Amino acid sequence: MTTPLIAGLTIAAAAYASRYGIQAWQAFKARPPTARMRKFYEGGFQPQMTRREAALILGVRESTAADKVREAHRRVMVANHPDAGGSHYLASKINEAKDLLLGKTKSSGSAF
Repeated sequence: MTTPLIAGLTIAAAAYASRYGIQAWQAFKARPPTARMRKFYEGGFQPQMTRREAALILGVRESTAADKVREAHRRVMVANHPDAGGSHYLASKINEAKDLLLGKTKSSGSAF
């Protein structure tokens, strides 16, 4: 007598679990696609670097504290250093961005 009851409860539990799984899968498929990669700045450099462009190069906000700017500069320079196969031009732009955000800008602009 108890065997059919246990079998019925097992089938009902499996049916509820599969129903929940199907609903979860449909909700997962219906959600909007998200960007898998970070969106980078598309475009060349401006003739005279602005604070906005400097912040975009280093990946920080324009009003970021000096220690965060130095940390971001170090992170970007490690990835783009000329000794590690990076470009001298990009390294100079990264240094110019750091100098501009820290207030150490030179009047001559970039070396290139």
